[in-house]
Amino acid sequence: MAAQDRKDFAVGGFEPQARWQDSAFLAAGSSSFTDFLTMTAPDLLPRIRHAEGGGSLQHGSASGAGSAADIPHGTTIIAAECDGGAVMVGDRRATAGNMISQRDMDKVFGTDEFSCVGISGVAGIGIDLVRLFQVELEHYEKLEGRMLSLEGKANRLAGLVRANLAGAMQGLVAVPLLAGYDQDTQQGRIFSFDVAGGKYAERRFASIGSGSIFARGALKKLYRDGMSMEDVVLAVMQSIYDAADDDSATGGPDMSRRIYPVVATVTADGYRRMSDGEAAGYAEAVVSERMQAPDGPPAPLRSAAS
Repeated sequence: MAAQDRKDFAVGGFEPQARWQDSAFLAAGSSSFTDFLTMTAPDLLPRIRHAEGGGSLQHGSASGAGSAADIPHGTTIIAAECDGGAVMVGDRRATAGNMISQRDMDKVFGTDEFSCVGISGVAGIGIDLVRLFQVELEHYEKLEGRMLSLEGKANRLAGLVRANLAGAMQGLVAVPLLAGYDQDTQQGRIFSFDVAGGKYAERRFASIGSGSIFARGALKKLYRDGMSMEDVVLAVMQSIYDAADDDSATGGPDMSRRIYPVVATVTADGYRRMSDGEAAGYAEAVVSERMQAPDGPPAPLRSAAS
């Protein structure tokens, strides 16, 4: 390989051959890919490139990138437990200040066979965080020969969020929502996180993002314990519609462009993202109903005597 070709192929300032000669690649180390990356190429971690100004998401007018509000942000993600697993739905809109920067952004990602993550906040950091988390889980499984428990996945993800604390203090906030199928308890579970890496086990359902307060309020009236997966998807689609109705940063079903919320399920059969056609069926049912009842289905009122 020519010298110029090797220079173009180099990653992070190191040639591949030089990387493999590094003793860090031959040491036993731990099962954490993040720890390995911290030792060998810390510049590739999201917190270095974004929070400390090494990439395009620099903060402040002196960098020429504008304020943090001008960076594309992802918004509303909702997760809910269902009979035999969990459902996660994310809207598709990304905003930059008061502008819509993207109408069809994906914010829900499968992270391994039995878990998925939705992101809210600064899109670039959130997507990098998910990619690193995906590699982290795969790295652990290859070294340990088994899959990390769902509780362990939540702990690892909390550590990645905590690593971006410096960026979060500058306004570059990205927080995830984790949903998965717990093979030990054979049920769906949901975990939320704060910007400092705090991990919280949620019960029944949870939401993050600018429209989360409206989505959660709507879902409280529709959700029932033990609901089937189909009923939960429909209820969450209703709550996304309500969030978009009250929050300008949340995108509801876009019927003219055929852009629908991302719908993912995690059960004993594994992670699955519904096709656009399947999501469209739920979205069209909700929109059709709202043509007759704009405020959505009423929750049944039951007296204490009944």
